[in-house]
Amino acid sequence: MDLRATLDGILYVPGTGCSWRSLPRDLPCRMTVYAYFRRWQRDGTWARVHATLRRRERVRQGRAATPSAGSLDGQSVATTERGGRGARTVVSV
Repeated sequence: MDLRATLDGILYVPGTGCSWRSLPRDLPCRMTVYAYFRRWQRDGTWARVHATLRRRERVRQGRAATPSAGSLDGQSVATTERGGRGARTVVSV
């Protein structure tokens, strides 16, 4: 089993927006790729990879390895409950 090809398969899905069923045939079997994705998701591998990459990128940018503050955007966006003419506008807060 080629784990690099499996990782390529996992990264192909969000990179292209396709479904697991649409993985190209030159990648490992979709069931195998998905099984590794789920296993690594459940055991925290993806969270550790993300945290490591985030720390390294912050340091590369000359910033502290971990953020010291955060912010949330509470801006409302106008949406409609149903499309078409005469649709009622709903603003969520």
